[in-house]
Amino acid sequence: MGDYVIVQEGDPRCAELEAAGYRVVAESWAVRLHNPDRELLDSAVRRAVAGGLTIREVGPESAKALHALEKSNEPDYPYTPATHRVVGDLSDTQGLWPLHRVFGAFDGGRLVGATVIRVREGFGDTRFTSVLAAYRRRGVGQAVKAASILAFLDLGIKSFSTGGAAANQASLQANESLGYVLTERWRTYAP
Repeated sequence: MGDYVIVQEGDPRCAELEAAGYRVVAESWAVRLHNPDRELLDSAVRRAVAGGLTIREVGPESAKALHALEKSNEPDYPYTPATHRVVGDLSDTQGLWPLHRVFGAFDGGRLVGATVIRVREGFGDTRFTSVLAAYRRRGVGQAVKAASILAFLDLGIKSFSTGGAAANQASLQANESLGYVLTERWRTYAP
């Protein structure tokens, strides 16, 4: 992380850092969802299915497909000191199970989108959502995330969280379309 300082927007340290000559080099956000609208979530899944995709939970047998999806998308992930995704090797992907659950979108037998979620501090916390470039802006990310939320609702989890880089506005908008509310913005400062 070097000399980077990550501070929540509105913190008095922002003004102090700026006065000391630090500049904002990146921004990030966090969103929360409480008591989601099940019909809104069902609708997101139905739209993807109507578009010819299959949405379902996947297990460790899909680690290779998930790893390939992630490797294809790795160059597209915004890199900031606060938000970065390093895919790693296949064993890293295989290590997601059993702590996490993975929900995928399939076009035929090809995994074209996925979201990875786990229970963390009482929340259904999304670790990442990934969609192949050719399938973006078609509701695929929304559909897999909606499917994951529906599954966690069935377990009694009613609050959800995730976050990302401000550079990825599409991700923020996809979350907001499912009812997530922006709760925090963070600034990354460098000297």
